[in-house]
Amino acid sequence: MKSIIIGILLISLLLSCGQKKSEKQINPAPWSLQKQNDWYSAKPWLIGCNFSPSTAINQLEMWQKETFDPQTIDRELGWAENIGFNFIRVYLHELIWSEDQEAFAKRIDKFLSIADKHNIKVMFVLLDDCWNDNPRMGKQPDPKPGVHNSGWVQCPGVGIVADSSAWEPVERYVKGVIRRFGNDDRIIIWDLYNEPGNSGMVNKSLPLLKKVFQWAREVSHIQPLTVAPWLYDKKFSDLNELSLEKSDIVSFHHYGNLEELKNTVDLLRNGRPMICSEWMARTNNSRFETHLPYFKKQNIGCINWGLVSGKTNTIYPWGSKEGSPEPELWFHDIFRKDGTPFSQKEIDLIIKLSEIK
Repeated sequence: MKSIIIGILLISLLLSCGQKKSEKQINPAPWSLQKQNDWYSAKPWLIGCNFSPSTAINQLEMWQKETFDPQTIDRELGWAENIGFNFIRVYLHELIWSEDQEAFAKRIDKFLSIADKHNIKVMFVLLDDCWNDNPRMGKQPDPKPGVHNSGWVQCPGVGIVADSSAWEPVERYVKGVIRRFGNDDRIIIWDLYNEPGNSGMVNKSLPLLKKVFQWAREVSHIQPLTVAPWLYDKKFSDLNELSLEKSDIVSFHHYGNLEELKNTVDLLRNGRPMICSEWMARTNNSRFETHLPYFKKQNIGCINWGLVSGKTNTIYPWGSKEGSPEPELWFHDIFRKDGTPFSQKEIDLIIKLSEIK
């Protein structure tokens, strides 16, 4: 009898190990070059913007129950559709998922339905090392007049990024969102981690970057994964190499002039399709008239920062001082809140190159 019990326990252990191994092999490796190119060639030229509704100062205000604003989202994505945008990049946040994942999932589904109504695919961003630490649920701060992104928050925040013992909620969030929407073709790609190492973290973010790729590959999904290199100096080489190695599709950020952009593309491309998931800063000479024709000619997907001037204050440049007047040349964004464009010439060029019918 004892030997039978031991045998049953051994079989159970082997089956359990086999199941865990199988789960970890759902998406065992980055896509092959052939699969990357097959996926990309089946898409139209991808052109769009990083999107947050003008009524939200950050990800939390965009998605929390009290401030989720489908009417504004619908109106503003209509403007995006009208100029030919087919693709938007949108930030989520772990705190909202951890508070009530079912309610958050319903709002995500509502958002995807609005985007789909406007023939726009969505690239969701899960983690973010940028701007303000210590995100908190509840009422978000009012914008500081004239200050670029005064209320944007990190996800999950510096303290959690640096403390692996605090990652369990982050893992549940990453796996939970991808598991819930991993077969939803309204989502075109998962951007797992925005600008890892920003806000002074540098390689302190490397362990979490490795983990977020692992977690995502342990969950079934049809969409490719990506993380974008964003700073190209030596101290970020470990983060950049890992991002490029683990990504299914190359994405990258670039806010410099056209010559610098061409050099970056030459550095990163290596025969793979590419998406520039952040660009366009007019006073940095990253402009529609200079860069958009290049992106189109090279068939590089491009997502400029910002659609409608709003509570994020991204018409102001990085480092702008409180009380700054509206700049004559906007830094980011395309439309005012009433739908009038900052520049009709830019709109005409976008429409021409997007080839909307």
